[in-house]
Amino acid sequence: MAPVKAFLTGATGYIGGDVFYAVTQAHPDWEISVLVRNKEKGAKLASEYPNARVVQGDLDSAAVIEEETKNADIVFHCADCDHVASATAIAKGASHHTAEKPVWIIHTSGTGILTVEDFRTNTWGLERSKQHDDWDGVDELLNLPDDSLHRNVDKIIIEAGKRAPDSVKVAIVCPPTIYGPGRGPGNQKSVQAYWLAAAVLKRKKGFLVGEGKNVWHQIHVQDLSDLYRLLGDAAATGGGNATWNDKGYYLAENGPFVWGDVQRAVAKAAYDKKLIASPDVEPISDADVTKLNEFGLYAWGSSSRGWSHRGKKLLGWSPSKPSLLELIPSIVDIEAKQEGLA
Repeated sequence: MAPVKAFLTGATGYIGGDVFYAVTQAHPDWEISVLVRNKEKGAKLASEYPNARVVQGDLDSAAVIEEETKNADIVFHCADCDHVASATAIAKGASHHTAEKPVWIIHTSGTGILTVEDFRTNTWGLERSKQHDDWDGVDELLNLPDDSLHRNVDKIIIEAGKRAPDSVKVAIVCPPTIYGPGRGPGNQKSVQAYWLAAAVLKRKKGFLVGEGKNVWHQIHVQDLSDLYRLLGDAAATGGGNATWNDKGYYLAENGPFVWGDVQRAVAKAAYDKKLIASPDVEPISDADVTKLNEFGLYAWGSSSRGWSHRGKKLLGWSPSKPSLLELIPSIVDIEAKQEGLA
């Protein structure tokens, strides 16, 4: 039997790097091509993963991405989930496939797509009652409002599956707040909680965004990669127990948390490490949040509530890594070191 051919974007990034690590560990026999935008990164990756085929190009290299998708059995699109041109090129490459030789596209979105109410009302730090799930609520996820974050790119991939459901099989993986050390050959650090720790250290004082009552869900990056790997395994066997296309949306979370609790935990950890003078937090204005980080209101003040059942029920996915709150002290350490404070 011919080896599985996989094409992966984002291999030097945080999510893509860890997915690349997990898939290559599980399947050393697969032929994996990876899109890398510069020669230095390509050389580093090739030295660590000599069996991977490095493809020179960035997310705007439409012809390259189309050709790789055309020749692949499985595509792991783990790069920028807001990048229209790359998703369009993947959809175009997918159109070359047939029912006899389908392509399985595992596309990365993000649960920022569930924050539409915060953006519409421009109000932050509030508890929102609306919750989503990927089992009974899968149709809603596949048809979220057009003004939702990431939705324009989700639609490009969803439509590719709708146009040719026998030859293009689509699964969208939608992670929430990601944290934990990545294992890939490039960036190994996430953003939301890390930005927060950096902002507290820069400000030298803890803070709350609004009332701090907004809820998100969480996933450790290594648990997240397990879901991609399980979907890849299913794709390699002709779909397996996974569902695709009109039931192909996978929220990827391991429980909810309240952002105010994280904001308090960061201040306490920074205080315990003698990096700031007090463990207390204070509400600050939206303008001050934005001064600390241009994406701060969204990153720490929005609400994104989505439960994952599909991967757990169908694929036996079982996230088991420590929670975000458990890792806050190590996240503060990472940012303190970055700022030259530790």
